[in-house]
Amino acid sequence: MDFQVVVLAGGDSKRLAPLVSEEIPKPLLPVANRPVLSYVLELLEANNLKNLIVVVEGKDVALRVGGWISGAYVDRLHVEVAAVPEESGTADALRAVAHHFTAKDILVVSGDLVSNVPPGAVAATHRRLGAIVTALLCNTPISGPSESGSSIVKDKGRKPPRVNIVGLDHTRQYLLHVAAGAEVGKDIKIQKCILQANGQMEIRADLMDAHMYAFQRTILQEVLDQNGMFQSIKHDVFPYLVRTQMRSEILDKRPPENGVNVAAYTINSLDPAVETLTDRTHKCCAYIATKSNYCSRLNSVQAFCDINRDMVGEAGHLFGYSFSVQNNIVHASAELGSKTTVGPQCMLDEGSKLGDKCSVKRSVIGRHCRIGSNVKIVNSVVMNHVTIEDGCFIQGSVICSNAQLQERVILKDCQVGAGYVLTSGSEYKSESLSKK
Repeated sequence: MDFQVVVLAGGDSKRLAPLVSEEIPKPLLPVANRPVLSYVLELLEANNLKNLIVVVEGKDVALRVGGWISGAYVDRLHVEVAAVPEESGTADALRAVAHHFTAKDILVVSGDLVSNVPPGAVAATHRRLGAIVTALLCNTPISGPSESGSSIVKDKGRKPPRVNIVGLDHTRQYLLHVAAGAEVGKDIKIQKCILQANGQMEIRADLMDAHMYAFQRTILQEVLDQNGMFQSIKHDVFPYLVRTQMRSEILDKRPPENGVNVAAYTINSLDPAVETLTDRTHKCCAYIATKSNYCSRLNSVQAFCDINRDMVGEAGHLFGYSFSVQNNIVHASAELGSKTTVGPQCMLDEGSKLGDKCSVKRSVIGRHCRIGSNVKIVNSVVMNHVTIEDGCFIQGSVICSNAQLQERVILKDCQVGAGYVLTSGSEYKSESLSKK
């Protein structure tokens, strides 16, 4: 379809500390024992989009990610890994690789997207409607306490979910208004010309911007060149394109009614004094995924835990995971001691060994872990090469690679960074533990 694909994979991430480190940059952070970037790469491959530019932050991350891709996808994908300075915005990252763009359209995808929505469908909608930008919108994932009652992330640190507000025409194909981030907390101003031209607008607050965009190349390059202060696609480039669809930028300065708290409602323009402007300079469109699709982004510790739980739960079959009759995934090389149980919705990877009388419930355990006897692990993620000695109790926690828990350690709702050692008999609750 003459699309070039850019995957914005990031690198370090303060929001994911201590899970992300020099050892494990964000693109390689394991989700159900696979690097999170693999979900996007395989989704693109399945849609025959095999020529990719993967943009990461920092040269060291580029070497790590490039080495992993060349080994995992040899003869499958043609990938160029480009490094940009750390803490670059998404628009800055696009600007840095824009000189490589030659195709008519550019598909931009976030490397932390875990979804089964076909990019080909987004690209086809973009072409069919003649849009300059088409965004993938999905139903906002609902995250919360797990079955065990543990939230994994301490409640006082959890922020309320970010809401996006979008305005759609009656066909739900054309984007008429977008508001995100700080804009949502303010009075929302709607252009009268947009309402007059379209007759009505459906306002939705239950859709997530999945960070998958199809752009017309010439327009994208022009916006990036002329607006050097734009740093974010979501907060700068995308709203700018939506806002400038009409030849006028007259804003309705009347504040919205107080007390409205609904997911979707309709605004009608009946004011005869509104200037009639039906000339649309360009089209901004939306592809709205169905509720049966899975769509989430790994952009917080809570999201990391939620996605891992989903992959060994109901969403696993959507991504090709094969479950046993016990409704779990236990690698053939894993060893289980006497009277040790691995319950439903669990994953135990290659070469890991559990001692006697252990219990694992609703958890993901990585490769080559060594777990002693009388260990209980509930609703947790244990990455690769972790050592857990006898008598430990772990609930609602994440333990990163090469960490070591000595005997009788108790963890509740904690995150343990890579290589960290917890001494015998220690007990932690709602703590983030990592090497200085």
